[in-house]
Amino acid sequence: MTSEKERTIQDSLDYTIFSWSKQGGLSPINIEKAEGVYIYDSTGKRYIDFSSQLMNVNIGHGNQRITDAVVKQMKKVCYVQPGMVTEPRSELGKILAEITPKGLTKSFFTLGGSEAIENAIKLARIYTGRHKIITHYQSYHGATYGAATAGGDPRKFAMDSQQIPNVIHVENPYFYRCPWNSETIEECGERAAAHLERVIKFENPNAIAAILFEGESGSSGCIKYPPMYLKKVRELCDKYGILMIDDEVMSGFGRTGKMFAIEHHDVSPDIMCMAKGITSGYLPLGAMVVTEKIANHFNDIPLALGLTYSAHSVSCAAAVENLKILREEKMTENAHEMGKYIEEQVEKLKLKHPSIGDFRNTGLLGCIELVKNRKTKIPVTPWNAKPDEMECSNRMASKVRELGMFTFVRWNWIFIAPPLCITKSEIDEGLAIISQVIAIADEYCE
Repeated sequence: MTSEKERTIQDSLDYTIFSWSKQGGLSPINIEKAEGVYIYDSTGKRYIDFSSQLMNVNIGHGNQRITDAVVKQMKKVCYVQPGMVTEPRSELGKILAEITPKGLTKSFFTLGGSEAIENAIKLARIYTGRHKIITHYQSYHGATYGAATAGGDPRKFAMDSQQIPNVIHVENPYFYRCPWNSETIEECGERAAAHLERVIKFENPNAIAAILFEGESGSSGCIKYPPMYLKKVRELCDKYGILMIDDEVMSGFGRTGKMFAIEHHDVSPDIMCMAKGITSGYLPLGAMVVTEKIANHFNDIPLALGLTYSAHSVSCAAAVENLKILREEKMTENAHEMGKYIEEQVEKLKLKHPSIGDFRNTGLLGCIELVKNRKTKIPVTPWNAKPDEMECSNRMASKVRELGMFTFVRWNWIFIAPPLCITKSEIDEGLAIISQVIAIADEYCE
């Protein structure tokens, strides 16, 4: 058996390519099963999943209700071309119209978040007749060319000579490291909104098709929006005739303690992009949901968007059952309650660990920012660090795995985004591991 398990790893290394990694020297975990908030490797070692894999396994691992729903649909029909209708497509579209913010009524289904973003950008340009898209520098919107251009993640640098044109970036309202040295988070928000409007004017408002922001910042550091910031963004969009695109790929479906993160700000976008939690990662699916006004624009003209696997019946069936689970098991409410509990416990960790500079969290989407000095805020590992600057982060990432946890250590951030079914005792277990990991960062404090 051991040799078979070793062969599985070696064959994967020999015949498959791994994302975002050097292909040499890899030591991937061979996962054999998963249940709830835990994954198990082929040796039987258990890992607590403190990032829901890629912040997408919202309902937790191994829920057989999804299996049953998928099998039931596959026995009927697996695939038909997107111009045809199936029951799961119809049901999912109706559910999304009911749970998304006011005004969003029609869904175009994709196979993931990047495709949702790509199609939102294309739709905004077609609908408005304008060409420029404004996004935040510190953001992540996906890995395809358009989505990567829209984001500010440095992983795009390897191919950014071929970025799509006419994407304009603006500064984030990042209060902990405010670009305008604001005294309060409210002041940071006001200055960020003023900066955004200046850029709109510089770039010609009549050329700007959309402003594309995340509903809540995720892998770029869980940067919290100041109060009223998104309302001011909405006002600027209305003032200049610009569409507001809300990227809820990571922050949607209960992750932040509300169904969608933008609900915390009492704002409705013109277009919402989603994926990940729509099926909790059990099958690939994404969606772009638009207002009735935008949809009606194409009643008499062709909509120049299409995907072979759009509205795939099996993925839609998984999504329908997933959303029923979220609702029936009150996982959004649990995310809110467990998020508050995590915040209380991290406050206690701050007393123990001088390297904790900041903790930004909404529901179960958060990260700890680690610094060498709380006054100077010098990070233990700089953003986009070179290999010789990664000692602390590499040690912490190795410790996370050694202690039986899966989560992301990225530069000076440790992410906390467990499945929405997590309990207080499981949180305590995970935070005890994170405390041991942060002790490494404490060694680098000045």
